[in-house]
Amino acid sequence: MAVQDSLVQPELEGGRPSALVRAGNAAKSGLALVLKTNTGRVAFAIILIHIIVAILGTWITPYPPTEYDLELRFTGPSAEHWLGTDDKGRDVLSRVLAGSRSIVWIATLGTILGVTLGTIVGVTSGYFGGKIDQIIMRFVDWFLAIPSLLLAILVINMSRQRFSDLDESWLVILTIGISFMPNNSRVIRSAALAIKPLEFVQSARLRGEPTIYIMFREILPNVLPVVAVEAAIRMSFALLLTAGLGFLGLGVQPPSSSWGLMVSENFRHIGQVPLAALAPGMAMASLVIGINLLADGIRQAQNLPETGG
Repeated sequence: MAVQDSLVQPELEGGRPSALVRAGNAAKSGLALVLKTNTGRVAFAIILIHIIVAILGTWITPYPPTEYDLELRFTGPSAEHWLGTDDKGRDVLSRVLAGSRSIVWIATLGTILGVTLGTIVGVTSGYFGGKIDQIIMRFVDWFLAIPSLLLAILVINMSRQRFSDLDESWLVILTIGISFMPNNSRVIRSAALAIKPLEFVQSARLRGEPTIYIMFREILPNVLPVVAVEAAIRMSFALLLTAGLGFLGLGVQPPSSSWGLMVSENFRHIGQVPLAALAPGMAMASLVIGINLLADGIRQAQNLPETGG
């Protein structure tokens, strides 16, 4: 009950704030939660660096990331090329920096789509229960039976044949969203089932509030901490899935830069220029570690006892 009161109280004082104000308050609360623990602070620093690199990307690369110079093939680290060059003479550091943008935005949008779909399905299933819950969960189980990578390959290859002009990046985003929805919906459903019997939900029912209102104004705000942890966990899986699809030649296409694509292009020459394949892999590893630390930091912050106030 205390959680619910703290969430709705700002809307009862001084009128109803705008959606922008509510979003700003939610962002501030989320940032405060992340920075509450040392794990969260480390995670925030790692992720912030990757976000800055992803935003600036091509503007901070020492050399054009797609520019060929066959005379510079397979050169090692030097003052001019800090991470050396690849099999086409392209600067590895430039391609790692430029490749950050594509994988970050694809994984982020895919995660947002998957978590949004999973939250809607989970809250709906948990609130209604009964036969509706059983039907929804059997539908979810059907999706869970298909491995994410296999589903992605099937969707992208089928869409390639039907929509040849469609950017494959959007297909990857759609595939990530669909493949992550089932697991996410099950977790959110469990949280919704725990909230459903509480007093403030039953009070809303007795007041005759509409079903949509109860689901998304009473139950949803109280499962948002679970949604936040799920989003962080799914983000790391989305990064790995995006990189895996890039390695298989799906998603971002040459000559554009992508970390998975870079590993695919250079792993055959790892004996000559190891950094050409290892550098994007290490960049990916650092981002996934940051995301996993973020999830741990959020969990730790939620379990800390309230102090002050």
